[in-house]
Amino acid sequence: MFKQLHCLAIYTKDLESAILFYEKMGLVKKWEAEQIPGKPWKLVGMGFGEGHAELVLKNNPELHFIEPEIFVEDVTAFYEEWKDDPSIQWIRPPFSNSLGGHVAIMEAPDGNVFVLIGK
Repeated sequence: MFKQLHCLAIYTKDLESAILFYEKMGLVKKWEAEQIPGKPWKLVGMGFGEGHAELVLKNNPELHFIEPEIFVEDVTAFYEEWKDDPSIQWIRPPFSNSLGGHVAIMEAPDGNVFVLIGK
């Protein structure tokens, strides 16, 4: 089951300028990770201070859209439970995440895409 909105990932062409802007808005840079090994694309987690939600900045031009990330306890178990549901389109089955844990990407019946994160 969906547990909480973990983060919202948005595209930006200039990560450094975006980081400075969001820091001015009160967010704090919490982490940075290489998105795909060998590529110049990064993910930067910007925290709101209180709570767990984050704004994630990304510079991969192939992912020029907003990505709502939903926390689930166990990504693989969630996928196994729902993989045969005809109303869900699986864009990517579970895969390992460079920050630890697993990720899967699904399209809901209404066309919205969700990135599922967890163990």
